[in-house]
Amino acid sequence: MNKDRKQTDQIGRRAARKQAARDNPGPSPMRGIGVFGVIGWSIAVPTVGGAFLGLWLDRAYPQNFSWTIALILGGVVIGGALAWAWINEEKDK
Repeated sequence: MNKDRKQTDQIGRRAARKQAARDNPGPSPMRGIGVFGVIGWSIAVPTVGGAFLGLWLDRAYPQNFSWTIALILGGVVIGGALAWAWINEEKDK
């Protein structure tokens, strides 16, 4: 009877440890690489989109300034803000 209780307690402790490991996986090198990828894409996509839109606007509506340069800089700023927000969200988890 006492032996059964010990085994039951051991199984319970092991199950609790496994559940805690699943709930809080801790740092992972692959997760870090994934974070770099997400941050890179969140900056690259608005920047490249701004460049293409700027090229089209330079041809369609010429101005004294370059739409391309202005929208590339705007894309970098928007991408940086997106990356910043994503990092802050991940930090709070």
